[in-house]
Amino acid sequence: MLAKIYLPARSAMQSGQAKTHEWILEFVPDDGKPLDPLMGWTGSTDTRRQVQLRFETREAAVAYAERNGIAYRVFEPTPRRHILRQNGYGDNFSHARRIAWTH
Repeated sequence: MLAKIYLPARSAMQSGQAKTHEWILEFVPDDGKPLDPLMGWTGSTDTRRQVQLRFETREAAVAYAERNGIAYRVFEPTPRRHILRQNGYGDNFSHARRIAWTH
């Protein structure tokens, strides 16, 4: 039973940083999901896939895993890159444009 501890990234559907400041401990599945031969649905008997624990700090998540004898792996977050744009949307309608704006 291996667990991964990580800081989640924001989803593609949000512009803010909500729900990205808590560390998550979740269990890695031991095997793949079996396929039902009749209906083609996937199933699982592993209920640990449904468990997702949230912690305020990385140290709290690691302490919980060590206290309960859970093997774990910590994934450090990658720093967020800030892309600076030279022009914004409003510059499309600026009077100082060098090239005329057309469709």
